[in-house]
Amino acid sequence: MIIPVRCFTCGKVVADKYEEFNRRVQHGEDPAEVLDDLGLKRYCCRRMLLSHIDIIDSFMAFATVEPTEGS
Repeated sequence: MIIPVRCFTCGKVVADKYEEFNRRVQHGEDPAEVLDDLGLKRYCCRRMLLSHIDIIDSFMAFATVEPTEGS
């Protein structure tokens, strides 16, 4: 899935913070501290990043390429 651009509840923009959040958590930082540093104080915004599952790579494994007319 693609990270939603805005929080579903309050409408704050959260998509621009996802890459930094993901990078810092993978490097071993505490997710709660990273969210605080990024300015996500409301629990509704925090859940947008914490509950996101990046499954687009899994879907791409099953994608097929349709032949074009010229091929």
